[in-house]
Amino acid sequence: MNLIVDIGNSGIKLAIFSGKNKTASIRLETHDNEVLTEFIKNRNIEKAIISSVRDIPPSLKEILRTNIPFIHLVSDKTLIPFPVDYETSETLGTDRIAAIAGAFKAFPGKDCLIIDAGSAITYDFLISGRYKGGNISPGIEMRFKALNQFTSRLPLVKPRGKFSFPGNNTHDAIEAGVITGVVYEINEYIHAFNKNYKDSVFIITGGDGNFLMERINENVIYIPDLVLEGLNYILEFNAK
Repeated sequence: MNLIVDIGNSGIKLAIFSGKNKTASIRLETHDNEVLTEFIKNRNIEKAIISSVRDIPPSLKEILRTNIPFIHLVSDKTLIPFPVDYETSETLGTDRIAAIAGAFKAFPGKDCLIIDAGSAITYDFLISGRYKGGNISPGIEMRFKALNQFTSRLPLVKPRGKFSFPGNNTHDAIEAGVITGVVYEINEYIHAFNKNYKDSVFIITGGDGNFLMERINENVIYIPDLVLEGLNYILEFNAK
């Protein structure tokens, strides 16, 4: 059994994998020693991997070291199964490299555009079996907050999923501007990628992935566990 720990900007995901299959998972808002200990109890976990975009709670590492024989912390020194053409690999987010690894494993030999729609929206380019780099854009919630925080009168909008277009009130004008803007952005990335790389695969993941997939005009594959699957793949690759 493998334990996957994915610490993101908005929470912590824990998952158990048996081979390629996820058998259990849980999401936490913040680290909780009791919940972690109970989650791994009696599961006979042999290996664990930790991916984090922020500081890792020391108690989390201590619990894993006490209970699991092999632990890998994802870093720029981590072995990955494909070349990386990124000039500052030490600043490449571990969640991004995990999503790319998930795509590499799921679609061997395919050119892939990986869209991770979370706190930020990342666009990563896997071309001819190489990671060529990618772009980072503000996520949906970040855009709503920015309009509120950097203006004097615009309210903080919580998306309702339905809005007039064009917006005929301030709430709808903001929601339409943010959601439609993100959808146009994603569609144009897909158009540009497909123009240069035929027979490509377009993957979306992240907390807003399912919400956005229903609004994107293109043929996009939604894989909610792409990062977790990629981390499991990286763990096995480094445990050899």
